Amino acid sequence: MARGKVQMRRIENPVHRQVTFCKRRMGLLKKAKELSVLCDADIGVIVVSPHGRIYDLATNGNMQGLIERYRRTYSEMHGESSEQNKTQAIQQEVLALTREIDLFQKGLRYIHGEKDINHMNLGELQALENNLEMWVHNIRSQKMQIMSREIEMLRNKEGILQAANDILQERIIEQNGILNFSGTVMIPQAPFQLTMESNCYL
Repeated sequence: MARGKVQMRRIENPVHRQVTFCKRRMGLLKKAKELSVLCDADIGVIVVSPHGRIYDLATNGNMQGLIERYRRTYSEMHGESSEQNKTQAIQQEVLALTREIDLFQKGLRYIHGEKDINHMNLGELQALENNLEMWVHNIRSQKMQIMSREIEMLRNKEGILQAANDILQERIIEQNGILNFSGTVMIPQAPFQLTMESNCYL
């Protein structure tokens, strides 16, 4: 009687599932041994049951040795690939910088009227224009930041000088009040001012 095709889905019956697991596991380990003998291959198989039990097979040596060999080979293969990728990335970056420097040199010669020596095409002029716009934007942004910091510093100095003037005026009023024996406080019409330029009292 012909055997029916097995559907590749989880077996719901736990007894049937366990029986199938045992049969298939034994068949898998048997095939691994046969492959090792026929092809002189080092094979390692690890099977974990639904209950957490581990079954393993190492056809040559032990499983730990095979795992170490795998890790070494994997690291060497991916290490070489990583180094190649880094080298390619560096080469591409150097090429891009070389093109950019060449473009800037052409742009400078073109600006100084030497366009007949190295004529720039439309694409190079467009790239130079984009770079110049970017530089102008960065320069303006940096200038605005510096101006904002300087304005903030001047405001802080102004606040300090105002506070110092207020203190001096209070002291002058107190001294005049002490010297006035009649009890009337004499407030000067032109109080002393501490200027920012000279840092002296006027």
